[in-house]
Amino acid sequence: MLLWNRNRQIWGQITLVSISILFTTYQFVINHEPFFNIDFFLFTIIAWIVGWRYDVSKYYEKKAKDSEESYRLLMDSLPESIFIQSYPENRLIYVNHAAVRMMAAESNKELINRSFGEFVTADYMERWKMRIKIALEKKRPLSHIEYKMKRVDGSVFFYEASCLAIKLNGNDAVLSIGKDVTASKEETMNLLQKSEKLAILGEMSAGIAHEIRNPLTSIKGFIQLAKSENPKNKYFEIVLSEIERINSIVGELLFLAKPTADVFLVKDIRSIIKDVVTLIHTQLSLHNIQIKEVYEWEMPMILCEEKRLKQVFINLLQNAIEAMPEGGYISIKGTSLGDGNISIEIIDQGVGISDERISTLGEPFYTTKEKGTGLGLMTCYKIIESHNGKLIFQSELNKGTKATIIFPAATQDTLLGTVSKG
Repeated sequence: MLLWNRNRQIWGQITLVSISILFTTYQFVINHEPFFNIDFFLFTIIAWIVGWRYDVSKYYEKKAKDSEESYRLLMDSLPESIFIQSYPENRLIYVNHAAVRMMAAESNKELINRSFGEFVTADYMERWKMRIKIALEKKRPLSHIEYKMKRVDGSVFFYEASCLAIKLNGNDAVLSIGKDVTASKEETMNLLQKSEKLAILGEMSAGIAHEIRNPLTSIKGFIQLAKSENPKNKYFEIVLSEIERINSIVGELLFLAKPTADVFLVKDIRSIIKDVVTLIHTQLSLHNIQIKEVYEWEMPMILCEEKRLKQVFINLLQNAIEAMPEGGYISIKGTSLGDGNISIEIIDQGVGISDERISTLGEPFYTTKEKGTGLGLMTCYKIIESHNGKLIFQSELNKGTKATIIFPAATQDTLLGTVSKG
């Protein structure tokens, strides 16, 4: 390939020098002028230099085209969707294969020369316009943000993307790169709804059961006392039988307040946390919050129910996000304690919690939030307890809160199989 390029570099020189020689030959044959004269050498040197410059320019032009084609092939092969729109026309001038598939288009021809704004829903239009303006002002990559968009067929999806102002052929343009996050967004919402529903159902069941069981115990005691004084009264047996039936129903309500039968598997806690961070990435971006994860190189595995733990970390991280309305950093630190346990610390820079309120965390219907129920944190405590773990809070007002979760590491026996808990 290099030899071919070198050969290509001299075609301009050869052509122009040949023209010079042919012209001199013509003068020599027709006009009988000397072949080797000053004009011949002068024109030949000029032809050689001009041809060389021409070949060099053609070589670099081809190299630039090859480089452009390589970048295009690279962008077409990326799994993320890429859009490039001109500015100020805001017309799409390039979309890669992933973007064509995401937009449910048959080819890029259905998207090229159309405005990117055509595919943004009305309620997200101002966000998109502001994003373009900031990208052109900042001249650097912007963090990911979420848009609600419409495909070519009219179906709606959520697109999470970063954008960057670029120059393309000397003109201003904006490059957006991102992916369809509809599935992960729905998964997050399902997990949150499930967590809240389980918490409400469990607390209601426990509350109703206890409210019924307490007076029922007293009634049963008095019936038994009355029966001992009048053992021949057959109605006491019927009443006691019905009380036992009520007790059985109460027992079923209490069962709803406990975790259902879950399959516990040996898992890497780091991968569980990373999945949760990915799920809430959009919320982090919207609240200008960054997460820093630090884990020891070798951390023991734990025996757990993955979905339950995801509910715990989603609740704790959401609490941290809501405690930092001005943005900031959340640190997640994983440590092997060396005593058969591991710890996960979640540290925020939020408003903090006063000492008198720390002791009440996890109580039903107690919350520091204006519209909260307190059931999410109560669920966290119950799930962690079902994993034989501990949840500890430390906080200082206006400085932040640290939630420490301690789990027992998986033993050699548990590494060999699964455990079902009810």
